[in-house]
Amino acid sequence: QVQLVESGGGLVQVGGSLRLSCAASGPTYRLFAMAWFRQVPGKEREFLAAITISGGITRYADSVKGRFTISRDNAKNTMFLQMNDLKPEDTAVYHCGAKWGSEEWRGWGQGTQVTVSS
Repeated sequence: QVQLVESGGGLVQVGGSLRLSCAASGPTYRLFAMAWFRQVPGKEREFLAAITISGGITRYADSVKGRFTISRDNAKNTMFLQMNDLKPEDTAVYHCGAKWGSEEWRGWGQGTQVTVSS
């Protein structure tokens, strides 16, 4: 079972930046994709961005395209999310997920809180 741990969240002002990290442990050789999601109370988890482990192919949700950048360091089994020009509506708990053995996103950690103040 792959385990994921998110970090890097915090309080930031509108227009500011944060860099989130997602560290993977366990049988990471099985991973073929990782992604970032976010969730606010009472709403469904929202997909933000994904990256393939081999080739680094990325895709983004329209809501963050141009502001957020996903990347990964395979040697360190870590994925990142660089978030720029943050807005109050970006306030949420940010989670990372991964795919291994199936097309299902799983391996959710506790998440990291991002709060954008106006």
